[in-house]
Amino acid sequence: MTNRLANLIATYFGLGLSPKAPGTVGSLGTLPLAFALLYCGGAKALLIAAWIICIIGIWATDTIISKQEDKDPGQVVVDEVVGQLLTFSLLPSYLWQDVTYMNLAVLFLGFGLFRLFDIWKHGPVKWFDTKMKNACGVMFDDVCAGFLAAICLALVYYFGLAR
Repeated sequence: MTNRLANLIATYFGLGLSPKAPGTVGSLGTLPLAFALLYCGGAKALLIAAWIICIIGIWATDTIISKQEDKDPGQVVVDEVVGQLLTFSLLPSYLWQDVTYMNLAVLFLGFGLFRLFDIWKHGPVKWFDTKMKNACGVMFDDVCAGFLAAICLALVYYFGLAR
């Protein structure tokens, strides 16, 4: 039961089992959750959810990787969920009170920025990815990528480029 629950969480309900680009699929699958959290409770709800998922994700990831040699398997995408949620944490809550094309554009711009930083693996993202070969490293490289994407997305938004 524990392994099945850990696998369900680590793969984000099976999205990580995608044969092509599981990280991208997991990130895309996070967008409805991000929008719902932002719509219902704003950035505070999103941050609380991100940290709860991060803590549970560390446990699930540790359970998965403790039984195998690969310490960052592709099917583990709960880290992408956390990073993708954090991407939207610096935007104002009022932005999400309507479903508009602009909201959707911001969602997809945030998705693209997060994937860019997650794939590029520069700075702290690279350090966690290469130096910490454990569940925390798996999670925290995406936390860093999410914060870098959040800064970029906030700058784009606040300078009026996405309004």
